[in-house]
Amino acid sequence: MSTAVLLIDVQQSFTARPYWDPAAAPGFLARVNALVSGAAERGLPVVRILHTDGPKTADNPFALESGLVRPLDGLAPYDAAASFLKERHSALVGTGLTVWLHQQGIRRLIVAGIRTEQCCETTTRHASDEGWEVDYVTEATLTFAMTTPAGRTLSPAELYERTETVLAGRFATICSVEEALRRAA
Repeated sequence: MSTAVLLIDVQQSFTARPYWDPAAAPGFLARVNALVSGAAERGLPVVRILHTDGPKTADNPFALESGLVRPLDGLAPYDAAASFLKERHSALVGTGLTVWLHQQGIRRLIVAGIRTEQCCETTTRHASDEGWEVDYVTEATLTFAMTTPAGRTLSPAELYERTETVLAGRFATICSVEEALRRAA
């Protein structure tokens, strides 16, 4: 297969953050689980990428010591083709993922995960610049409201739209789960 799914930061750590919105999780998990299931049916490798940073203490939800750097509750179990820990926004920085993708002959990436406009978008831009074709599956990403420097609150819907706008036609093809899986065939 020349396509791989990058499942970025779909981890329990986020549930310990004040911005976590439990009402948004079921819809997100339904789409991620559909993507993972569809990838398995097609023999596409799914790569697990988890974020870790900050102090290595039990009270930091992004430290291994917290026990929260693990798949998000509700994510269907799957056999990861490879797993990587990252400390930067791009999953391609300092993880060994780039080498693994080249060794596997991967030419197209399907990107999904948490946060839409941060690690998912950054990895997408980086991957595109490195020569991979990228399908960005917004419906299988999750984000949370943010406040602009001017003090305006951007809703998740606005962040999804903004991310799609800056990625589409430049860094990625915006796809639904089903479209991304069809394109991988």
